[in-house]
Formats: sequence, C-alpha cells, structure tokens
Amino acid sequence: MSSVFNLIHQRKIPGHFVFEDENVFAIMTINPIAKGHVLVIPTQEVDEWTNVDESTRQELFTVAHRIAEAQKKLFPCERVALIIAGFEVPHCHLHLIPATSMRDVSFSNAAATVDQDDLAEYAAGISRLL
Repeated sequence: MSSVFNLIHQRKIPGHFVFEDENVFAIMTINPIAKGHVLVIPTQEVDEWTNVDESTRQELFTVAHRIAEAQKKLFPCERVALIIAGFEVPHCHLHLIPATSMRDVSFSNAAATVDQDDLAEYAAGISRLL
C-alpha cells in the first residue's frame, strides 16, 4: 500500500507542491503548525529517515536548506525549525516550520483545517524563490 505522500506525489490526491525532482519533493502540509509549514519528502517510500540512502539523505537536507531560506524571506520568523518525527505517516518526511520560539513548533498547534487558496499562495511564493 502506498503512503499518503506517494498518493500525493502520483497526483492521485491533491497537494500543493513547492519543489520536485526525481528523488525529493516538497509540499505544503494540510495540518500546518505555522504559516508556511512545508514537508520535504523522498520519492522512495522509506519509513525512517535513518534508512534513507546517503545520496537521497543529502539531497533532502540540501532541498530543505533552500526552502528554509525562502521561508525566512516570506514568513515573519527568527528561524526555520527542522523536525523529523516520523510517527504520523510511515514515510520519511522533514518538517520545515517558520518559528520565533519553541512554542511555535509544538505539534499541538497543528491546524485541523487550512484554506487551500492560502496553501497555493504559500507554495507559489516559496517556489518562486528557489
């Protein structure tokens, strides 16, 4: 069975793409902890980040860095937090969360719903800066 991320990557369910190549893609999360929250995901379905092959792992972090630099320009924040939790979906993914304090990166702050037009706007803005 494919993870929800594979279904998004295959365009079987909608997603707001920020970045995509053959190894890595990045999307806006539908349950953001903060405005501009992005997920960076390997195209290969691997559960734990420690099991991702080295070249893909390097690319994940390179892409995450580029996106974080764009997020800093678009969203008011002191830094972009990077979290790899890995419990909610069995497919490795990096959370990039614009933040000003530790309170800003609590998963208890995740939105239950989000305006799809806002996600499209955020995705387009980040993509333009990459």
